[in-house]
Amino acid sequence: MPRKLIWLLSLLTLILLAGCSAAASSGKATGDSDPWAFVPTHDTHTDHANIIQGPFDSGPEVTQKCLECHPDAAEQVMHTTHWTWEGDPVTVPWRDEPVTIGKKTQINNFCISAQGNEKKCTTCHTGYGWADDTYDFSNESGVDCLACHADAALYNKGEYGLPAETVDLTAAAQSVRAPTREECGKCHFDGGGGNGVKHGDLDESLYFPSENIDVHMGRLNFLCTDCHQTEDHEIKGKLLGDNITISPADQVSCQDCHQGTIHDDERINQHTDTVACQTCHVPAMALKDPTKTYWDWSTAGQDLPEDHYTYLKIKGSFEYEKDILPTYEWFNGNIAYRYLLGDTFDPSQPLNMVVPEGSIDDPSAKIFPFKLHVANQPYDTVNDILIPPRTAGEGGFWTTFDWPSALELGAQDVGLDYSGQYGFTETTMAYPTTHMVQPKENALQCNDCHSPDGRLDWQALGYPGDPMKWGGRDTSSADSGQPVAGASQP
Repeated sequence: MPRKLIWLLSLLTLILLAGCSAAASSGKATGDSDPWAFVPTHDTHTDHANIIQGPFDSGPEVTQKCLECHPDAAEQVMHTTHWTWEGDPVTVPWRDEPVTIGKKTQINNFCISAQGNEKKCTTCHTGYGWADDTYDFSNESGVDCLACHADAALYNKGEYGLPAETVDLTAAAQSVRAPTREECGKCHFDGGGGNGVKHGDLDESLYFPSENIDVHMGRLNFLCTDCHQTEDHEIKGKLLGDNITISPADQVSCQDCHQGTIHDDERINQHTDTVACQTCHVPAMALKDPTKTYWDWSTAGQDLPEDHYTYLKIKGSFEYEKDILPTYEWFNGNIAYRYLLGDTFDPSQPLNMVVPEGSIDDPSAKIFPFKLHVANQPYDTVNDILIPPRTAGEGGFWTTFDWPSALELGAQDVGLDYSGQYGFTETTMAYPTTHMVQPKENALQCNDCHSPDGRLDWQALGYPGDPMKWGGRDTSSADSGQPVAGASQP
């Protein structure tokens, strides 16, 4: 072999080995996009221990101190839904006037309503002293900087969103930092009244998870803000159920980082037109801590044996489940229907309070995993509307255990006409499952869906059968008994 050819082959080998070594040492993707290129670089933390001098007698005093160096921060927060608890006005087909949706004004099938129950609910509000509908949302001093920025081990909020009586405000102010999973998790892991109650994919196991709980937070130590990126205190990502229409610019997507050709196997890449990433990569919820799947308010107030997972006198009976399969529906990122206060319904049928928008005929929709929460909650049997009880407020159910008075007070709090006659009705709410992403080795395999015992109900999704046989979205040939030629297969 000529010496020049040997030299060229040797040089090529060295270049290839160097490239492989660099890729292996960096741990970054070598495909046509590098997901790490989209993960923000965190600024070096400024230690505030020697900057902040106390003492402070109140939360607003701390805020005023923060504003000396961060003069725009409070005004920025006041434009976010973490402050307003309310989305922008939207027009919906079943109402004549625009409506707003959010914890401030609406109803759910967990703790039911924040209105009239500010004493407890505003423990997770980014403000101080929200006691009733006279709360001043224009007061910058009312913004609670510590709620998101103080070390979670040093700061807790108490009644009406005020600092808990045991908090050392100076120590909390000196501990401020960029939010970690601990600060975000205090509200989002414990949403709905406790660990894992509301979401099946958000619970306290994510504070310090293993990679088999969540590969981003466990193996790679992601913070919430690595995906929920923030500008001027506006945090990317909106909650289904607190919004009707969510623009793609406001939502967090796997494709924010994972772009280009994602998989080596083209058969898998063909799925991405019709199947959400989460469907394969979040195959189960509540992997370590159980999540609440059923809440029966009708049994509340009875003197029964109490247990966090089965019964509490103030809240009723519960069912919790662990390591559960999601429910799968078509979803385009918006919702088709959200129950609004005062909407009438047919109590002979379960009321679906949140209906994800999308269908097999919607080219923007994908098969997506959801947690489905079922409740039995009070309603007006004459007017056929849901009634939120006053629970934590003065004279509320948690004090009196009297449904008639709690419902009358609750109706007053939200401005509903109440007949005085009540019963309980079954409701459901769907929550998207998008955390607890598994390592790729744990992703769903073909037979998990495409088999007689597969987890997907193909007919409920609009297919005549397993699309491995029948083809993709186009079902126009279904009646012929022949597969649809050329249709993409999810």
